[in-house]
Amino acid sequence: MSDMRTMQRRGFLTKLAGLAAAGVAGPRLWAQLPGGMAPTPITVYKSSTCGCCTKWVDHLRANGFACAVHDHEEMETLKDEMGVPRGVRSCHTGIVDKYLIEGHVPASDIRRLLAERPKTAGLAVPEMPPLTPGMAPDGVKPKDFEVVSFQADGSTTLFSRH
Repeated sequence: MSDMRTMQRRGFLTKLAGLAAAGVAGPRLWAQLPGGMAPTPITVYKSSTCGCCTKWVDHLRANGFACAVHDHEEMETLKDEMGVPRGVRSCHTGIVDKYLIEGHVPASDIRRLLAERPKTAGLAVPEMPPLTPGMAPDGVKPKDFEVVSFQADGSTTLFSRH
């Protein structure tokens, strides 16, 4: 009986030591990420067959976002449920903090949104401009598009121009 307690105690102490090590090393590991910060969680809904959506997720991951990706084949229904206005829709939808992210919005604009915290429903790059993150050919810098801030009623204002 005492051998069993010793084994249980050793197991417990080993787990406790592991947690303590993670607590010490964790901040150092996070500091190695882009910008020295922990990854920002974002949930992305996209079609399973959309290659540009996958490339946009790759863009986010390369820029310090932790993406939880959900393939969803009824995107229009999902956008209706989420409250994405029809005039700003694109192929995929993300949710970061309390904001909707519609289409090929650059990671830098999402970071700005989170830093400034404006009163808006979200950001969008309506439709699918060809030179946006995820749409631009490999090696071509995204350019020649606008990102809009939108409200639930569909009204928009210019957020950035690339």
